[in-house]
Amino acid sequence: MAPHDLRRPFKRAAISDQQKRRELSLLRQAQNRRDAQQQARCLASSILSLQSSAPEFETEQPSIEIETVSETEHESEALSEDLDVGRAWKLRGPEVRKWFARQLMLPEWMIDVPDRLSQDWYVFARPAGKRCFVVSSNGTTVSRQRNGSILHHFPLALPAGSKTRDGSGSAQSYCILDCIFHESDQTYYVIDMVCWNGYSLYDCTAEFRFYWLNSKLEESGVCNAPSHHLKFRFSTVPVYNCDQSGLYAAYTGVVPYVKDGLLFYNKHAHYQTGNTPLVLVWKDENCSQYVIDTDGKGEIPSQQQVVLELQDDRKLVTSDDPPVSFGCLDGDIIEKSGLQSGILLRFAIGDGGLSFVDGKLEKADLIYLGKSNRARAFADSYSKVIFQFMVRNSPLKVDDLLASINSPNDQEKTPSDIEMIG
Repeated sequence: MAPHDLRRPFKRAAISDQQKRRELSLLRQAQNRRDAQQQARCLASSILSLQSSAPEFETEQPSIEIETVSETEHESEALSEDLDVGRAWKLRGPEVRKWFARQLMLPEWMIDVPDRLSQDWYVFARPAGKRCFVVSSNGTTVSRQRNGSILHHFPLALPAGSKTRDGSGSAQSYCILDCIFHESDQTYYVIDMVCWNGYSLYDCTAEFRFYWLNSKLEESGVCNAPSHHLKFRFSTVPVYNCDQSGLYAAYTGVVPYVKDGLLFYNKHAHYQTGNTPLVLVWKDENCSQYVIDTDGKGEIPSQQQVVLELQDDRKLVTSDDPPVSFGCLDGDIIEKSGLQSGILLRFAIGDGGLSFVDGKLEKADLIYLGKSNRARAFADSYSKVIFQFMVRNSPLKVDDLLASINSPNDQEKTPSDIEMIG
C-alpha cells in the first residue's frame, strides 16, 4: 500500500531516523557489556528496601521522601548512570519518580515500520493497566509502580517470594519481573523477565528472556489459580513472530484483558533501561481505547498537546537521550511566570503544525498553555509527539504494517506458522 502523501515527511529516502537509532542501539549493546548481575541485585534491593517509604496499596505518591545519605553528589548524575543503582537512596521527591521510571525498558512509538519485521521482531497485544516491577526476595514479594510507589505487597510462588518457599532467606535468591497490572481482573500480566533466582537477564536477548519467562513461570506454578492467601493472578501474554499471521493474530485475537495497542520487540534486544527503539508501541482505534491523547478531563482536545522540558538556554526539549529541541520559549513568558530550568511545560500545536526537512523536525508551531501536572516525571518523547501528530493527520495503519511484511525490505522468507511464546 502506497503511503499517504502526508506521511512522506516522516520517512527519509534512504533511512529513517528511528531505523538508524535501532541499528545504533543494537551496535551499542554488543559493545557495552556491563555488570548486569550487580545491576539486578541493586535494583531488587532498592525496590524492596524502600517499601517503608510508601504505604501499602498506594497508587499515587506525589512526594516520596527518602533519607539523604550525602549531599556531595549531584542527583542528576545518579539519574544518568544506570550502573550506580544504589544512588536511589540519595534521591527525593520528583527525582525518585524519575529514577524508578528509568529502570524500566520503555518503548518508543512506531513512527516508521522496521526493516525485517517478520524476521527480527515479535509482536503481542499490550494489556491495559499499570506498568510495574514485581520483585521477590527474602520471603516476600513487592510490586512497585514506575513512579516509585508500592502497588501491592504479598507472598508469591517465586524463588524467595514467600516464607514457605525453600531458600527464602538467601540474599542471592531474588526475581524481578516486568509486569502490567490489569485492575479489572486483578491480574499481573508478565511481559518481560529481568532476573530469575539471582540470575540477571539484562544482557540476554528478548528471544532468550521470553523463553525463560514462560518456562520458569510454568515450573514455579506462579500462573496457577490464586489461593485464598493471594487474590491476584499472574499470567503471560501470547507472543507471536511478527509475520503476517502473527501480526493478524495479535491485532484481532481474543485475549482475556483489555488491549492497549501492540508491542513490538526486536528479538536481539537486551533489557535496556529507559527509552529504546528496539521496543515499539503502535495503536489504532481497533486495538486501543486511547489512541489520541486526552486532557485532564478525559476529553480529546481540539489541538494536539505536548509536554516539553525548559532548558537553561530557553530551548524546549523532549525526554530523549539526546533530547530533541522543538524551539525556544519567549523570554517574557519565562520572566512573567517565574519559570526555571528543568520545569515541564504544556503546549498546544497550532495550525502551523510540525514541519520536517529530510525526515528531521525543522519547526513546530507551539502555543504555550502553562505548567504540566506535577505528577509528571518526564517530558514527552519525540516518537510520541510524532506518532500523535500522525494519528491526527495521516496515521500509520495496520495495512501498512501488513504490506511491509511482503515488501522487498523483508528480504528472507519465513514460515507462516505462529510462534506462540506465551
